Amino acid sequence: MSNRRDFFRYTLVAAAGAALTGCVQNNDKAIPQSSNPASVKGRPVVIATWNNLIATETAMKKLTEGGSALDAAEAGARIPEADPNDVSVGYGGLPDRDGNVTLDACVMDDKGNSGAVCFLKNIKHPVSVARKVMENTPHNMICGSGALEFALSQGFIEEDLLTEGSRKAWQEWLKEKKYQPVINIERHDTIGILAMDKDGRLSGACTTSGLSYKMSGRIGDSPIIGAGLFVDNEIGAACATGLGELVTQTLGSFLIVELMRMGYSPQAACEEAVNRIIRRAEAAGVTDYQAGFLALDKNGEHGAFSVVQGFNYALYQNNKNIVLEAGHKL
Repeated sequence: MSNRRDFFRYTLVAAAGAALTGCVQNNDKAIPQSSNPASVKGRPVVIATWNNLIATETAMKKLTEGGSALDAAEAGARIPEADPNDVSVGYGGLPDRDGNVTLDACVMDDKGNSGAVCFLKNIKHPVSVARKVMENTPHNMICGSGALEFALSQGFIEEDLLTEGSRKAWQEWLKEKKYQPVINIERHDTIGILAMDKDGRLSGACTTSGLSYKMSGRIGDSPIIGAGLFVDNEIGAACATGLGELVTQTLGSFLIVELMRMGYSPQAACEEAVNRIIRRAEAAGVTDYQAGFLALDKNGEHGAFSVVQGFNYALYQNNKNIVLEAGHKL
């Protein structure tokens, strides 16, 4: 009987300690439970990196019309892909150092299926090609000329993605050929979008034209499942933006979902993913970089965090479509 009383006493003390510290206990280890002040429960919900209100609105419309979470994520991602004024994605994206716009994208659905394309040229909507890879091939990723050949076989139309504005920017860069990306301008190079329907089914998409004036053939985190995007319908989903090399080296999106599986809140998981990137960057002597993460759990609560100030995101939830500023470490 005394053992039972001791058990309940210990449980109450632990619960009180968790309430005071913002942590829960798991195997005698405190698990961070920091919360995003803008996070609330509620579904359906759509969240996207950067100021992409039209993308989140389009995705939510797809959900309310009865579309799947994957339908919503794809539809939302197609908006910046087709926007010539968005220099980090699709049509109008800034090219590599050779003047070619090369695209990377991936999708992942609630069943764990995924598809990706990388180093794809002349196709405006790589996110839709990635979905075709998932649905119509036995593969997860197709790249380069093979990706273009596959896209054309699926009915996509080849077109020049270099706009007059992006061409002029590239020609100006050629004068000095100095590779000095500007944080939160040239490096907001990824559109990640997560969608959850009213029944809790999750999917995500990620699409980019990559770092401006990158080496030809460079691939970042965006098309890599577990780096730029990861979805586990039992737990939640996450996506990334920023310097892809660091996100890939830490498998940031997979890490966040696994931390949530361990009991971390979405916000705490994003913060830990950023901390790991900072430690990796410091060890490698990397300076002047940005990386940011979004996370969504099964309740519709979200997290958002970045290395430095300047990362914002769009959230459509509970009939409100707004842009929010993420917290930051440095």
